[in-house]
Amino acid sequence: MNELIERVRQLEKTEINDLITRRLSEFESFKNKSEDEWFSELCFCILTANAKQKTGAAIQEQIQAHGFKTLSQETLANLIKVNKHRFHNNKAKYIVKAREFANIKSIVSNKTELEARDFLVENISGLGMKEASHFLRNTGGQNLAILDRHILALLAEYKIIDKPKKLNEQVYRNIETKFTELASTLRMSLAKLDLFLWYMKTGEVLK
Repeated sequence: MNELIERVRQLEKTEINDLITRRLSEFESFKNKSEDEWFSELCFCILTANAKQKTGAAIQEQIQAHGFKTLSQETLANLIKVNKHRFHNNKAKYIVKAREFANIKSIVSNKTELEARDFLVENISGLGMKEASHFLRNTGGQNLAILDRHILALLAEYKIIDKPKKLNEQVYRNIETKFTELASTLRMSLAKLDLFLWYMKTGEVLK
């Protein structure tokens, strides 16, 4: 763990820290955005589950909130498919089903981050622990771990965890506890640490 801590601290001294700080400010500003924009972000996170983030962002840009809320399931599936996105039929079905929670900002704003994540996992088809955490981070949350394959690989590389064969809810929470300890040692939020580790593995700082 000490080696990883030192690498992160070295990155904090570079321009990457400024880039990450700006990205976190963008996430924080999401709290002032509309219900439509929150619902669009929810759909983005549905799209990015088990798929490339950049592809999900491109589809989000094309469809936008109005399309997510009004297009037919068939049309959504076709638009997702032409972007060479996997699972286009399931993703379209999940997005249409999520319209029941088009006021997602109002729903989760009255909950703690942990309560909000539990609600999302229980009620939004297509969202697991990772993407529910991703959505809450992108809308201003600070205190949940987004344990995607890049983060898990890095934590395993530095022997902080054994790379899990399956990432069920209990395993996720156990790894999140270790992630939280690492963030605490570095005196930074889980959201900030996630962006540093993501950058270390991919060379990018995305949403």
